Amino acid sequence: MSAQSDLSSKVTIATLKAKKSAQEKITALTAYDAAFAGVLDASGVDFVLVGDSLGMVVQGRDTTISVTVDEIVYHSQLVSRGLERSLLMADMPFMSYATPDDCLRNAARMMKEGNAEVVKLEWGALEIDMVYRLTECGVPVCAHLGLTPQAIHKYGGYKVQGREAGAAIQMKKDALELEQAGADILLLECVPMTLAQEITDQAKIPVIGIGAGQQVDGQILVLYDVLDIAPGKRTRFSKNYMEQESSIQAAVSAYVREVQLGEFPTAEYAFK
Repeated sequence: MSAQSDLSSKVTIATLKAKKSAQEKITALTAYDAAFAGVLDASGVDFVLVGDSLGMVVQGRDTTISVTVDEIVYHSQLVSRGLERSLLMADMPFMSYATPDDCLRNAARMMKEGNAEVVKLEWGALEIDMVYRLTECGVPVCAHLGLTPQAIHKYGGYKVQGREAGAAIQMKKDALELEQAGADILLLECVPMTLAQEITDQAKIPVIGIGAGQQVDGQILVLYDVLDIAPGKRTRFSKNYMEQESSIQAAVSAYVREVQLGEFPTAEYAFK
């Protein structure tokens, strides 16, 4: 039985790597509570991210900056109660991994208190060392490249990353170094689709995209965008599945099906 068709086995890092090897698409969504987590789990979503996006879609803030470790741990606890099959990933919030001690202490809280199985770090100058250290301690890591919302004030807005030749070369170098440091998954956000494909072809670990085109190993979206309940302006790369379905369960299942079949994202949800 293929990794894609087996909906009874618990998803692990090994499952995701097997999917990449078999060229089967990986599906992921965010969740922030047990009820929605149960819907995602029943729909066959491979992994669920407790994202610091909760600061915007749940708390109604303009950025993710104010989200705390306590809040991620709390929401991870809730989500874990709704999951049986899906892998649980949790975001490390802004400044929660600024020093090695902070990084290890907060990652431990994510896993011991929040029941997370993978932690996600946004790219920064110190992340290579942090990934090495977490890997040494047995912590699975997802490294986030491209648009990193925790650095939104540095970027001056939500902008596509990697369009300039120098930036693209650096991103490919960063991706390789993060993999060598022990990262188990790469996440690319708002990256030109040709660059995302080059990174995916280069990487031996799964590459997940959000606004990174179709030629990555899998897709993730914010659940509230999929269900058209997110406040504010819709992101270019998100799709409202409630337009075509009559229930939340059907909308999530449609997203999973379209990703698995390679029908999402089409060019209108990607960047050149």
